[in-house]
Amino acid sequence: MNSIERNNPKPLYVQLEELIRNNIDTGIWKPQTAIPSESELSKEYDLSRMTIRTACQNLVQEGVLYRVPGKGTFVSEPKIMTESLAYMGFREQLERMGYETTTKLLDSAIIQASGSVSRKLRIPEAAPVMLIERMRYLKGKPISLHYSYIPVQLCEGIEKHDLVDEQLCVILEKEYQLLPTRIQETLESVKASKKESQLFRVEESYPLLILEDILFAQDDTPYEYSKVVFRGDKIKLKYEFHNL
Repeated sequence: MNSIERNNPKPLYVQLEELIRNNIDTGIWKPQTAIPSESELSKEYDLSRMTIRTACQNLVQEGVLYRVPGKGTFVSEPKIMTESLAYMGFREQLERMGYETTTKLLDSAIIQASGSVSRKLRIPEAAPVMLIERMRYLKGKPISLHYSYIPVQLCEGIEKHDLVDEQLCVILEKEYQLLPTRIQETLESVKASKKESQLFRVEESYPLLILEDILFAQDDTPYEYSKVVFRGDKIKLKYEFHNL
């Protein structure tokens, strides 16, 4: 669609949304650039400013556009499409797509398992687990926060490995013969905590996604509980299912 069709049964604001999306998809309006103002769009398409405002607000809520007070409305960077992290790490997926990433190790320590962690790993509460906490950056900007909890008796000496440049899943497979044969995965929308808001450089209560995985070994023993926190406006997760 390249113009507003008055006889089209679609509401005018929906048609305008489609026009804006088309301008973005075809590269006419590029990421991080301002789109025409409400008055300019109103004049170009002969629409009321209320219709313009409704269409733009819907696209802002979807993350297609974003507003900068006093400057206007801009095209967002496209979301990065990734698949479940259960079988391929986030960094590996990004690098296969041509993105350059950096990783910062925030913590690597033996801690006592909380009630929640112990239930997921089927171990006694307060049992020793290795916590590995890392932050991923894309183009210098924080993109995901990773927590991994592994029973200490299954990964003794793992802290001696390079937990920044080496893939944790590769370390677990090669050094500890831990390879998932079954995975439980949940996805949840949450609001940023104080810590997360500081790490992601966003305000508290900013919408985030949490992806949790429990990895089971061949004997159906859970050996890793991982939690990955994403910026929901930057990442899109793709799932594919097949009939058995």
